[in-house]
Amino acid sequence: MQLLINGRHHEIEHGDEPLVWVLRDELGLTGTHYGCGIGMCGCCTVLLAGRPARSCQITAAEVGERPVVTLEGLAERDADGAVVALHPVQQAFLENPLQCGWCLPGHVLSAVALLARDPAPDAAAIAEAAQPNLCRCGGYNTIKAAVARAAELARDA
Repeated sequence: MQLLINGRHHEIEHGDEPLVWVLRDELGLTGTHYGCGIGMCGCCTVLLAGRPARSCQITAAEVGERPVVTLEGLAERDADGAVVALHPVQQAFLENPLQCGWCLPGHVLSAVALLARDPAPDAAAIAEAAQPNLCRCGGYNTIKAAVARAAELARDA
């Protein structure tokens, strides 16, 4: 079966496997983290047709023809695949680093989805978008600051 991941088609061998393991083990896209395995923590979040989805809770076969975006698919790249520019959300989280970063993929991708539907979110919208993703280090204020900064960077781009 084929999946469209980060704008490229990939032939997948294990359609019955959770998407998180297909991404990590079959495709080497380790930016998607595995945490709880029950869809509660959010560190396995990817964008599925533009919406946040827990990749530990969906099999590759269930993805179907919907496009998947992982952390690796956000940056602008040249023809050789080298990063030319980070996505504004990635840049904002680089400027507002978290303690351990395990939750980072879920927060980054949730922020990308938020800014796609609301380019100028207020503090309440930012908090609501961050809420489904857990941060074991308690870096929620830093996460909210990063999302607000990402909105600024995107507007200035």
